[in-house]
Amino acid sequence: MKKSKFSESQIIKVLKENEQGRSIPELARELGIDKSTIYYWRKKYGGMETSELKRLKELEEENRKLKQMYAYASLDIRMLKDVLSKKF
Repeated sequence: MKKSKFSESQIIKVLKENEQGRSIPELARELGIDKSTIYYWRKKYGGMETSELKRLKELEEENRKLKQMYAYASLDIRMLKDVLSKKF
């Protein structure tokens, strides 16, 4: 997936400018991006503050780690069941 050239805090700043009355076509032209990008950002980050965004990123990282731990644990359980089910 392509990495955005804008950080999340910059995106939130752009959305705040839009909320204060600047039009989306004007912002898009100034930033050199498509209007649909701003609409996507508004759908994804709309109403968030920078601190909330930081907390969201932390929770996503924690969720990723927990999913990885679960995958390893379920793999270990499957291997143990296979070993125990074989007759020697």
